[in-house]
Amino acid sequence: MSTVIFYEKPGCGNNTKQKLWLAASGHTVLAKNLLAEKWSESRLRPFFGDLPVTQWFNPSAPKIKSGAVDPSKLDARTALDMMIVEPLLIRRPLMEVEGVFSVGFEAKAVDAWIGLNDSRSKEEDASPICNHSEPCQAPVAST
Repeated sequence: MSTVIFYEKPGCGNNTKQKLWLAASGHTVLAKNLLAEKWSESRLRPFFGDLPVTQWFNPSAPKIKSGAVDPSKLDARTALDMMIVEPLLIRRPLMEVEGVFSVGFEAKAVDAWIGLNDSRSKEEDASPICNHSEPCQAPVAST
């Protein structure tokens, strides 16, 4: 199985579900706070591969939802510059496995890439984009 470096927004319920699914599939998950990382263009750009710039963004980010930022009007350099300043704009999660980079969590793509167990339907994609209108809260530990 793989070691997955998983850049998340701590407390995001969808990222928590995704990490649990990866771990249940036998992967080692090394979670990192996407918002606290020191991003640069050369560190961030590989996660987006050949995706169009519009798919680099988290459509639930406040500035996207309000219309203050319109990804369809941005070139790659401008988009990266904005994301480095404001990581909330970045689509989550960012994942790295053995030098291969990915953005978002689409179950079929992750399964084809590193494998996922069948504890969930492959049709279910563990919500690649956070759909909450409110900020995610830290998970509550069960006792």
